[in-house]
Amino acid sequence: MACLELSKEVKVKGEEEECTNDGTVDFYGMPANRAKTGKWLAGIMLLLNQGLATLAFFGVGVNLVLFLTRVLQQNNAEAANNVSIWTGTVYIFSLLGAFLSDSYWGRFKSCAIFQVIYVTGLVLLSLTTQRYLLKPEGCGERETLCGVHSNMEISLFYVSVYMIALGYGGYQPNIATFGADQFDARDPREKQSKLAFFSYFYLFLNLGSLFSNTVLDYFEDEGKWALGFWASAASAFAGLVLFLGGTAKYRHFRSSGNPIIRFSQVIVAASKKWSVETPENEDELYEGDDESGRKMLHTHGFRFLDRAALMTSKEQDNEKQSNRNQWRLCPVSQVEEVKCILRLLPIWLCTIVYSVVFTQMASIFVEQGDAMKTTIGNFRIPAASMSTFDIMSVAVFIFLYRRVLDPIVKNIKKIKGEGQGITQLQRMGIGLVIAVMAMLSAAIVECYRLKYAKKECTHCEGSSSLSIFWQVPQYSLIGASEVFMYVGQLEFFNEQAPDGLKSFGSALCMTSISLGNYVSSLLVSVVMKISTTDNMSGWIPSNLNEGHLDRFYFLLAGLTILDLVAFIACAKWYKGIKHGGEMIQQVKEEDKCEV
Repeated sequence: MACLELSKEVKVKGEEEECTNDGTVDFYGMPANRAKTGKWLAGIMLLLNQGLATLAFFGVGVNLVLFLTRVLQQNNAEAANNVSIWTGTVYIFSLLGAFLSDSYWGRFKSCAIFQVIYVTGLVLLSLTTQRYLLKPEGCGERETLCGVHSNMEISLFYVSVYMIALGYGGYQPNIATFGADQFDARDPREKQSKLAFFSYFYLFLNLGSLFSNTVLDYFEDEGKWALGFWASAASAFAGLVLFLGGTAKYRHFRSSGNPIIRFSQVIVAASKKWSVETPENEDELYEGDDESGRKMLHTHGFRFLDRAALMTSKEQDNEKQSNRNQWRLCPVSQVEEVKCILRLLPIWLCTIVYSVVFTQMASIFVEQGDAMKTTIGNFRIPAASMSTFDIMSVAVFIFLYRRVLDPIVKNIKKIKGEGQGITQLQRMGIGLVIAVMAMLSAAIVECYRLKYAKKECTHCEGSSSLSIFWQVPQYSLIGASEVFMYVGQLEFFNEQAPDGLKSFGSALCMTSISLGNYVSSLLVSVVMKISTTDNMSGWIPSNLNEGHLDRFYFLLAGLTILDLVAFIACAKWYKGIKHGGEMIQQVKEEDKCEV
């Protein structure tokens, strides 16, 4: 029982106050009071925290490729690869954060610890840049390159940026899920707010990067790297203070133990009974008690795993004596937890190619823009600031989707109540289609950029007379695709992940971005190796005017089309999670709803 009974209400001063129905607790471990915890007050604090943390992250990440070329003197291909690897590592760490959160720490503690690491990394980067890397003074802008750095100075730089990767990566999946925890999915009104939260979460993520992509980007492009990094550190610190300030208002789910052990028990139990015939009647399977969340109903598919819940005569005797061996007999819910993750994996794999497309915005798009006409009169537009159009597109399409497109589709389909007009999987498919359009747009722009470019140049920034504003369509299309793909992913993985693995569900979305960066890095290396010959400098050389970046974009468009075909097949095969109506999470009998 939660809150003695899920629907029990307590009268205070003539008013009725009740606890949440989803088993959440407050900071002290007592059942969460619906009126005094969670909902949009806590949600808005977490959205602001996310915005400040993202501002800090993009204050480093948005111009990192230029920092590597101007300050550390790396070439374009090497810098693009290092940025892709670093960005990929950020999201790989999301798996670590999700594991610690779901298994041991809980989401609040995980968010707090990883934010402390994040702030520390930003401060170290700021100090290292100001004290060691910007030598001679004033270097790091377009014309003045910095000198050679010692191994210690370069090591300090990489230690700091990978501390940032660990802190932001471990924090990111937990803050998304922790924000969703503030809304009771078993209350009709709060359930709608929970769905809306993911859209606003992604909106604030983009708004947080807006300041970085405009003001900070401008200062960093002018060589004021230390100022930009210190501003990022201050933003992250402000976000941490805001997060801790809302401690009393948050709702929490108890961590449910190590999922690796639960998964291993199912695999081992099923393997030990490999010769036993799987029963046709699911009523013969062991229901038992699983304390990781709501009961999950039996589903068909992966039937070999059902053997883990099959009771032999020996196990029936052990069960009567309350002596169940967890490595020989598992409840149906535990088996279904494994099935659920196995069904999610093909969908997740199909999102990686999209992330390859998405990651070009932080590397190749910037290099392409830097080789275009970036001036209006005497004012120069930093190439990285063009991602502002991506952010604006995200904001516009979130509004259009929630207020226009989805209601129209619901009316056409005559869907009433809580249903969605466009399903999460359909939205992800639409995102892939728009991503193809974005790559085709970028390829066409590159063809015209080359047409108006100077082939011979020492510093090739601004060497084409084609205006950088021709990049607006490709950035805008990427932004539109994000609304359908990444917001759809966040909702899908959070909804379809088992109750004890919600942070892992969010981490799957982040890890998709991570692997997309690694695949992008590998793809760039393979393309350069194949396309570079004695007489040709490859598709993505240091001087883009001698390359064929357009062919790389066309290649990405083709790969995304193939990925779309695979995604449609996987989406048709996928079977959604099925929950029973009973909450399994236990609350002590003496627990009361604190008012």
